[in-house]
Amino acid sequence: MSDKAKNNKLDIEISEELADGVYSNLAVITHSPSEFILDFVQMMPGVPKAKVKSRVILTPEHAKRLHRALSENLAKFEAQNGPIREDKQENMIPPFNLGPTPEA
Repeated sequence: MSDKAKNNKLDIEISEELADGVYSNLAVITHSPSEFILDFVQMMPGVPKAKVKSRVILTPEHAKRLHRALSENLAKFEAQNGPIREDKQENMIPPFNLGPTPEA
């Protein structure tokens, strides 16, 4: 391994609690000129109320990097496993108001 590669290595730790992860079947994204807010929600069938299980706040630059990384990983996944099927349901968007668009 070159010295440059050794210097670029990042050591990341994750606690046991976070390693379990959080299940989400809906993501709500809002943004202002200075940040993107990703709320990961868990909706249960037949229950009209849903809870935000996790919130991630990103700068626009990091949001763009996440978009690129997610796109690359989806392409790799589909190359190995075949296309991901998307259900074309008109009711994919939940019928609730999330309030006004935030501004900074």
